[in-house]
Amino acid sequence: MEIFTLDPQQELTNDLLREFIDKHRKRIPRYKRLENMYKGKHKILRGKEKEYGKPDNRLVVNFAKYIVDTLNGYFIGNPVKTIHPDKDTSDRMRMIAKRNSQNDNNAELSKMCSIYGHAYEFLYQDEDANTRVTYMDPQQAFVIYDNTIAQEPLYGVRVMNNEDGEVYGTIYSRYDEVDFVTNNNREIVVDDTTRKEHYFGDVPIIEYLENEERQSAFENVETLINAYNKALSEKANDVDYFADAYLSILGVELDEDTIKNIRDHRIINLKDGDVNKIVVEFLDKPNADTTQENLINRLEQLIFQISMVANISDENFGTSSGIALKYKLQPMENIALMKERKFNAGMIRRFKMMFNIPTNFRVDRESYLDIDYVFTRNIPNNILEEAETAEKLAG
Repeated sequence: MEIFTLDPQQELTNDLLREFIDKHRKRIPRYKRLENMYKGKHKILRGKEKEYGKPDNRLVVNFAKYIVDTLNGYFIGNPVKTIHPDKDTSDRMRMIAKRNSQNDNNAELSKMCSIYGHAYEFLYQDEDANTRVTYMDPQQAFVIYDNTIAQEPLYGVRVMNNEDGEVYGTIYSRYDEVDFVTNNNREIVVDDTTRKEHYFGDVPIIEYLENEERQSAFENVETLINAYNKALSEKANDVDYFADAYLSILGVELDEDTIKNIRDHRIINLKDGDVNKIVVEFLDKPNADTTQENLINRLEQLIFQISMVANISDENFGTSSGIALKYKLQPMENIALMKERKFNAGMIRRFKMMFNIPTNFRVDRESYLDIDYVFTRNIPNNILEEAETAEKLAG
């Protein structure tokens, strides 16, 4: 996905702001599609209805939610630990984290990154001069970077719409913030009367990435998920078809009472006509059960293989131990390591701005570089196996 860039020497004019907002608006359909996938509102539910009388099941197997929740449970199910060598600083960091429910913020940021490919974190000072942190949906914000090789953030823009659909919001630079509105001529203009200074020393909207391409965790398997839903729904349609199969009776004419009697009592007793010429049978549709099962199984294998998220519901997964389990988790660990590096970069920028506020910490502003970030994977431990290994290594 293309990032927004601007020459650092160039002013963000009203016309340029309009261009960036229009570009951001073009991203919204993709965000909505990915959000719907996660929430279980898949493509099959919006498909064309079948002809009257034909089975029309619309089954959704929400692999998108499974992939996102499993990956993030593994990656950040155990809260991130932030460690600073100075005790007073460490205590103050802990207090700020509690005030902001930071463990929950981190979890939501990570989940949004996996759904949309990226997400935003917003820092602000509340009425009591406390530094607050919250997460923001990428549908509501974007960041403009400079066009140098460093690609440092120049502006963070929060975008909203009023009841009439008119755009308004706030622009955050490295030093101040200012509101923008839609005027009576439907033009987006910056309201300089609202400009005020902030003291973070950087753009207080931080972008967190799932990966450098800003791809969702399930975007590469979206078509496979849609195909799986379609195949399973068609299989359910076949089951309904066979349950409602037509009974063919050839060689004798039945009146309405006889037909009702056969349907109600499930008994066929025909006395009129030439018995040797009467044919009673169900009209059967060709059976493609084996083909359907093979397709469904293949699609399921490919979904987990391409998304690189482990199928922990697999009956063989729980019986694996030691090196076998590590091999099964290796693809997901590779994704988690990439997320960790991206997440770490965002957290460094977060604490850099927190340390710029004099009331937060009593140490040097550059002391944020002394923080260690510890990510612990959320995996079950085999205590018996570990104890046996320790016993063998004793001495």
